[in-house]
Amino acid sequence: MSDVAVTIAVNGRPRELVVPARELLLDSLRDRLGLTGAKRSCEVQVCGTCTVLVDGEPVSACTYLTCDADGRDVLTIEGFAATAEFAEFERAFTDRAALQCGFCTPGFLLTLKALRDAGELRDRNDVIAGLDGNICRCTGYKSIVEAAESLAGAPAP
Repeated sequence: MSDVAVTIAVNGRPRELVVPARELLLDSLRDRLGLTGAKRSCEVQVCGTCTVLVDGEPVSACTYLTCDADGRDVLTIEGFAATAEFAEFERAFTDRAALQCGFCTPGFLLTLKALRDAGELRDRNDVIAGLDGNICRCTGYKSIVEAAESLAGAPAP
């Protein structure tokens, strides 16, 4: 297997990496760049714990090749947490106790950011449909849906 050179803007910072052609974005982020907010769980695009945004779209980093991110912008929860916009999302989740262990929370937050940025987070139906690919094993979803509803309809900054 050959190595490939890629340049990816990770959280707004250009990063040059040489990786095996079949290396997953999740592994590059966690093992090479020390960005551990995206988690490994199902490894088949079902749970959403590995979600990051690539050019603003949520992707499962557990099945997305790093070489496919070449020339693209990748936003992780660490990068999102460094923005002013993040405080609103954090407050929505905290005020409604929409997290317990926190394992899945980064994936939920980034998915909601992408939905809102795209204008696809307008009401409860959008919330439920948009979060279909995210699994939480602790909260039972009621509080997550309520937190997301509080973000629905609010314009992205």
